[in-house]
Amino acid sequence: MGPQHPSTHGVYRAVLTLDGETVVGVRNVVGYLHRGLEKLAEDRTYTQFIPYTDRLDYLAAMLNNLGYVQAVEKLLEIQVPERAEYLRVIMAELSRIASHYVMVASMALDLSGWTAWFPPFRDREKILDLFEMTCGSRLTLSYMRIGGVAADIPPEFIPALQSFLKELPRGLEEINGLVTGNEIFQARCRGVGKIDLETALAYGVTGPNLRACGLPFDLRKVQPYGIYDRFEFDVPTLNNGDAYDRFVIRLLEIEQSARIIAQALRDLPEGPVLAKVPRVIKPPEGEVYHQIEGAKGILGFYVVSDGSSKPYRLHIHSPSFVNLGAFPLMAAGGTVQDAVATLASIDIVLGEVDR
Repeated sequence: MGPQHPSTHGVYRAVLTLDGETVVGVRNVVGYLHRGLEKLAEDRTYTQFIPYTDRLDYLAAMLNNLGYVQAVEKLLEIQVPERAEYLRVIMAELSRIASHYVMVASMALDLSGWTAWFPPFRDREKILDLFEMTCGSRLTLSYMRIGGVAADIPPEFIPALQSFLKELPRGLEEINGLVTGNEIFQARCRGVGKIDLETALAYGVTGPNLRACGLPFDLRKVQPYGIYDRFEFDVPTLNNGDAYDRFVIRLLEIEQSARIIAQALRDLPEGPVLAKVPRVIKPPEGEVYHQIEGAKGILGFYVVSDGSSKPYRLHIHSPSFVNLGAFPLMAAGGTVQDAVATLASIDIVLGEVDR
């Protein structure tokens, strides 16, 4: 299956060994999209690498920006202005919602739910509108800066965001009516691609896929970064660890992200959005690892500085790469059609698999 296949979500190949329609073995084949981002970082300044992080998980670019700039800020020991911290939270959670919308829509489409594709993509467009009015771009955003954000939000942003938050529950209700409660969708997903909690942990699975196995592990709660410790939100969990729960957990997480955004919007202070940082950034010699709760799991950046204006070494811990490692186990024993549902429910982006 793949590397060019509608259900592989990019250039990814899975070698399936079949007994009739039953999958008895799966081998992941990655590398078709190799970009050499980590090597490229060694020849870019710390600021110049920010746009490259957009290209990792391009469905959640703000989160990639955030993880990287916070890692560099750790090296520099920079204090980020309060307003910038709140704007970062708003943008990061909008990015998470947008990413989850794509997963929900794509999974429905992979299972031939053509109509169900539209509502989540319709609502995602509203988020992209918010991004565009803030930074002039809809997908590769490069909004975060080392020390804050690139620009303040325009006057029309807050009314548009409030309108989006007000309409969000109705959109989720529509998705639940079309997909979640659909008996054909349930028949295709319940009990499919199951993974238990112990095995998921052994494979290093994180994010919504782990929480669908019953463990309420979310870095925003257990190891808060930025100002996440100021917000009240729940960490939804489900217990079956199957494709259906991995779908539903993302809808539940969208609700919690909206709660966080509403609080950040309420408490958004006035003030600068960028700290005073040197024009040429030269962190002291040293190394740092920083991780955040990305849309698909734990996203980490390991940065080594030799005191120059460019990273000596940069390594990216990407959730899609790790979560994909469990796919052969999850798909074995099911049918080819089940493998399609299972892969869709893991929610991978090849941009961060082949980094």
